[in-house]
Amino acid sequence: MAAPNLKSPTAIYGKTARYAVGSGLATAISGVPSGTVYKINSIFCANVDGSSEADISVSIYDGTTDRYLAKTITVPANATQIISSKDTYFYLEEGDSIRALASVASDLELVIGYEEIS
Repeated sequence: MAAPNLKSPTAIYGKTARYAVGSGLATAISGVPSGTVYKINSIFCANVDGSSEADISVSIYDGTTDRYLAKTITVPANATQIISSKDTYFYLEEGDSIRALASVASDLELVIGYEEIS
């Protein structure tokens, strides 16, 4: 099915995804359903480890290939890194996912603010 007309959508829902990032590339936001787009407004990465830095990589996955928004960015201990903000929003289309990978499991957490538009 085609993406919805953004000038006259049927519904817009504000959502927040929370994800503890592991050391293997894994899905933070699952594939966008048919007839829907996700407007990604912000992605924040917090390092919850009190003493060690960790690296984050975040990608858009189209079912075949990962295209990176951020690649091996160091997040200091007890700090937050802005990966994407509202002024650099982007859309995920049908079937697209956001995936993430950390250099150390359980040290990094993502918070993703987005709108589901149908």
